[in-house]
Amino acid sequence: MSENLYLTLARGFADQPDKCCLQLPDGSTWSFPELDTLSARMARVLLDRAQPGDRVLVQADKSPEAVALYLACLRAGLVLLPLNTAYTAAELDYFRKDAHPAVEIDDAGLRRLCLDSSRVAPLEDVAGVDEDSLAAILYTSGTTGRSKGAMLSHGNLRSNAETLHQLWGFKPDDVLLHALPIYHVHGLFVALNTALMSGSTILFLPRFDVDTVLAQLPRATLMMGVPTFYSRMLEREDFDRQSVSDMRLFISGSAPLNEQTFAAFEARTGHRILERYGMSETGMLSSNPLDGERLAGSVGYALPGVELRVCNDHGEALPAGEVGVVEVRGPNVFRGYWQMPEKTAAEFREDGFFITGDLGRLDADGRLWLVGREKDLIISGGLNVYPKEVELCLDAVDGVRESAVIGVPHADFGEAVVAVWVAEADSTASEAQLETALAGQLARFKQPKAYIQRSDLPRNTMGKVQKNRLRDEYRDWFAPGDSVATQ
Repeated sequence: MSENLYLTLARGFADQPDKCCLQLPDGSTWSFPELDTLSARMARVLLDRAQPGDRVLVQADKSPEAVALYLACLRAGLVLLPLNTAYTAAELDYFRKDAHPAVEIDDAGLRRLCLDSSRVAPLEDVAGVDEDSLAAILYTSGTTGRSKGAMLSHGNLRSNAETLHQLWGFKPDDVLLHALPIYHVHGLFVALNTALMSGSTILFLPRFDVDTVLAQLPRATLMMGVPTFYSRMLEREDFDRQSVSDMRLFISGSAPLNEQTFAAFEARTGHRILERYGMSETGMLSSNPLDGERLAGSVGYALPGVELRVCNDHGEALPAGEVGVVEVRGPNVFRGYWQMPEKTAAEFREDGFFITGDLGRLDADGRLWLVGREKDLIISGGLNVYPKEVELCLDAVDGVRESAVIGVPHADFGEAVVAVWVAEADSTASEAQLETALAGQLARFKQPKAYIQRSDLPRNTMGKVQKNRLRDEYRDWFAPGDSVATQ
């Protein structure tokens, strides 16, 4: 029996002949049969150009046709390689040379594929694959070196989708507000797969636009987003309890959710955002409960069937409350990095646990609390400083909208703690106030040696703060004789 993920998804919408699957902001709709038929036609055309197991590189705007292409790759046994539409030609060339795709599709190519598909009969068969057969390759951002292609199998994606579908209580009458990109695990494999499995309608927005989102909210029951979505919504005075009267769940991921945003959102709407934790290499690892206490700052418990532990550098599990590297094992964990066997071997323990590179701690109840990326750890004067701890104190100061804490070279301390912060509109917060607030909460070695105010923080397309860019920009802040060092 084939383990093709497409068969799992198709069971969710096979009995929905008249139901809307995708609804666009202009009111146009795509039914489940329309989407399914187009994907079957696309699959036939693609198999004239490639063999099962070949890579299909896609760099195209978000659209119903792009969703059909994803389904077409699954049913044809091809390996989808979705890429950020912001990548330049030079970046695209790297992925092309690394993955050796048999087919490349951009927006113009997608239009041609749709035209060619209109001339052929739908593919009746679904490729027979096993659970370890590759379904997709997701390239990591590559901010610290060569971008790596995480190989995700049909089994990886199916296990994660089935678990989340049950854990978050998806039902056919749910309506998902989808404003995420679909070249990323969040929008493509978490949001789309779970909704398709349940035969739910998807309000399919091309991008996040706060006006459009607020206009669509009264029609939705469920929304997935990055923290920036929720902070932008809170900036609107017309966002209130009436706006979310029919919503049952807000989910946040892809970047840490600010505790102030969590609290402000609950006060405004009565909803506690459900924060979860995942990676390109693993899909989702943990989640706060649907029914139960959702705690600000925690990413919840390990998903059913997934094992989480926090370890020291030798892979030894640490007691509850101690900070170490988060490691994970389960059916969701990827098959390794594309054409990088040495890197793959280095990232796995002998017992099969994947080393995430995230620092965190497990409390006595088994909840996971993240404190940052291992590469973001600051060692100042030989002492460890976890940026998250400092950021929590900064973000709690009146007038501070958000902050990012980084380490930069320092002649005496090796690394100095630097706070980069953004003020709220009309804020009167000052560096002196920040210094005073932190002095009463943190040991001296954890307190920033510089406070740098900016109008915003650099982020990637999924809302994560790009601390590597901040470190590069301010690396000479304490350099002797450098002009910025005196600021």
